[in-house]
Amino acid sequence: MLKSAVPDRSSLVLSSVLRLFKPLARLLLSHGVNYRSFCIPLKHVFLDAAQEELRSRNMPPTDSAITLLSGVHRRDVRELLRQAADASAKLRPTSLASEVVARWLFDTRFRHTRGKRQGQSRVLARGPDADSFDALVASISQDVRPRAVLDELLRLGVVQENEAGITLVADGFVPREGFAELSGLFADNLHDHLAAAVANLQDHGNFLEQSIFVDHITAASAAQLQQAAVLAWKQAFQTVMGQAQARFDADAEHTQPNERTQRARFGVYFYNAPMDGND
Repeated sequence: MLKSAVPDRSSLVLSSVLRLFKPLARLLLSHGVNYRSFCIPLKHVFLDAAQEELRSRNMPPTDSAITLLSGVHRRDVRELLRQAADASAKLRPTSLASEVVARWLFDTRFRHTRGKRQGQSRVLARGPDADSFDALVASISQDVRPRAVLDELLRLGVVQENEAGITLVADGFVPREGFAELSGLFADNLHDHLAAAVANLQDHGNFLEQSIFVDHITAASAAQLQQAAVLAWKQAFQTVMGQAQARFDADAEHTQPNERTQRARFGVYFYNAPMDGND
């Protein structure tokens, strides 16, 4: 008796990854990165992933083991490992500018707490006052001059400065002029979203990773849903940011630096597009 073939896990995972990769391929092509240019640095990604996978299995990451697991030729593995050893790999520091914007949106000293503009960020003046832009920067770091932070925010198009003071342009750190910074946010957000989904798929975690989906609606309805999503994010931001700030302050006061080894990211997304045959 003939039976329908059931795809194995490898085929299912490959199919899923190829589907999610299509937007990334379009991004690459739109910025002049073709398949050939992408394949070479992709070896580095498989090399790093193979090393992490071997360590998680308590197996030594030898050249042979990495080659067998990753499929990267052993000659390339040796060369890539040598390059990695020569490079001074350092974690990208958290952007002070993004921290300033987050505090601006959350701290009641720097946003309206009543009236029609309740919850919105205030226009801040320069100077020594407790609710000034200088005080905002000093509440995060006193090692950098407020003028330098302001110049960076102006360069990124995140704020505007005029006679009335300094105005936050958007409800979040969304650089309008800094493509490098925006690319960094893109990578950070999608990396952690994918990492959460992968951990759940492999039973390595139980992270929040849910969504709401609806089809057969009009463009006007999709626009209304986007407005609802933006409002939901603003509400969630205040709740989660409050908890994040409270936990950060409490840990900084009551624990040792070697105990503070964890990081966390919370995000919300919305997307709509015309339905196609796959839908």
